[in-house]
Amino acid sequence: MWQCLKCSREFKKKGQSHYCGEKLKSIDEYILSQDEEKQEYLRYMRQILRSALPEAEERISWSMPTNRKGRDIVHFAASKKYIGLYPDPAAVEEFAEALKGYKTDKGTIRIPYGKVDAELIKRIVLWCYETGTHA
Repeated sequence: MWQCLKCSREFKKKGQSHYCGEKLKSIDEYILSQDEEKQEYLRYMRQILRSALPEAEERISWSMPTNRKGRDIVHFAASKKYIGLYPDPAAVEEFAEALKGYKTDKGTIRIPYGKVDAELIKRIVLWCYETGTHA
């Protein structure tokens, strides 16, 4: 067993990733909890997702900002060097050609700060919604 020194939670895996602290209640709260230089990019990502799915509900799910319309469609989160966009793994496969300039993984697109392509993100999110794939 491993115990986090910060929050005292116990885990089977040593160094297991988790969120310490009080759960965030809103996307505004999430953005404000990030480093100041990242906030601008997170607000921009939020704006892109709102314009792609204006009727979607915004919420925190899995400790990340999430857009939901009947189901979770996409999550996003701040990392040290990039914004992680988390659609369904099928979306990463579907848009593999367009995502060649980005690091991707199963269900993960790493978008470096300053290189946010609004049109590509909108296409991915709309594809996820229209095809019924979800994060």
